[in-house]
Amino acid sequence: MGRTYIVEESVGQYLSNISLQGKAFVSGLLIGQCSSQKDYVILATRTPPKEKQNENLKHPKAKLDNLDEEWATEHANQVSRMLPGGLLVLGVFIITTLELANDFQNALRRLIFAMEKSMNRKRLWNFTEEEISERVILHVCSSTKKISCRTYDVHDPKSSARPADWKYQSGLSTSWLSLDCTIHIDIHIPLSSTSVSYTLEKNTKNGLTRWAKQIENGVYLINGQVKDEDCDLLEGQLLNSDHRSTATVQICSGSVNLKGSVKCRAYIHSNKPKVKDAMQAVKRDIMNTVADRCEILFEDLLLNEIPEKKLPHRVFVPIPGSTVKLCDYKFGDESAEEIRDHFIEMLDHVVQIEDLEIAEEVNTACMSSMNNEASLEHKDDKQLEQPIKTTVMLKIRQNIGVIAAFAVAVLAAGISFHYFSD
Repeated sequence: MGRTYIVEESVGQYLSNISLQGKAFVSGLLIGQCSSQKDYVILATRTPPKEKQNENLKHPKAKLDNLDEEWATEHANQVSRMLPGGLLVLGVFIITTLELANDFQNALRRLIFAMEKSMNRKRLWNFTEEEISERVILHVCSSTKKISCRTYDVHDPKSSARPADWKYQSGLSTSWLSLDCTIHIDIHIPLSSTSVSYTLEKNTKNGLTRWAKQIENGVYLINGQVKDEDCDLLEGQLLNSDHRSTATVQICSGSVNLKGSVKCRAYIHSNKPKVKDAMQAVKRDIMNTVADRCEILFEDLLLNEIPEKKLPHRVFVPIPGSTVKLCDYKFGDESAEEIRDHFIEMLDHVVQIEDLEIAEEVNTACMSSMNNEASLEHKDDKQLEQPIKTTVMLKIRQNIGVIAAFAVAVLAAGISFHYFSD
């Protein structure tokens, strides 16, 4: 039996309103959340066409094999940056005329595998073996509005199509749990003198990967107690955990220092979520937002070589009819209008400037050079003798805003979290 997709009704309305306007097809992304029992789709966004491609696709003989895989994959990468913890690009949709209904399979199969590979390459974390690895392709006939829903296992290159159920539901994400946190980072990344061929970006990615392992291995206490990860989020048994940090000394030729406070946010469906689901969503958002900001910073440094620069701030925007908010990143010299326009371009939904929620953050990224200086990643000897400590106080109630907090002491990073349910 195939997967079941529970889909927000507004997604169906959005797909129905898309007009081909003489083009052979329109394609885009499906965004939502996976769970062990079913998947949830809360947003669809069409891929903006290139100007040249937009003209070519109006040709009556244009085929779906002309789908620009590189362009669509880049759109998926950009949108993936805009997703808070717990949300993923679940697959793609395509709208075609009736006569082209059978011409899209190979092109879209290649596309979802290419998209998943590209997005995974940028992440500091890996999917677990237990997680769902099926991604969906939805075909919609432009005239009859009939749909065909199939999935492929993107972890299996030989995977064949499996049928899936597509069911609409009103108010799907209006009661999802929102998990907010502020993470205070002070990450020192030595630039190895033994790997001079590594680029600054690659060295930083390696350093962040080491830091991410500490975030993954943190111990989380809920209401002052550690809960069994398989228990419901509001229930659970006590559990003892103890993780110790290790120190390494390496000769480095320079360093990258990331400092500041960054806002993190994750969402979890309200259908009996587990403790492990909530913790996983929060941890991944912490890793994603720090890595994404660094990537954006390096892109900016290619144009402006400034040795010390503020990391971009996070900006949130609501999805209409939902408690879920998506995000983007803003440098200090960028206007609210620019951010709004980028949201509209990437998500194809109306965004008002007054809806933008700009996180209050103070962040810097400093790059310094040193000559054969030894770098000790953990300078406090007492710290080496102590376990990594994590304290979580969590109170979650649906439809009532409740603030709680937890603090994480992970190496040089102190993290405080605020959880609430809208």
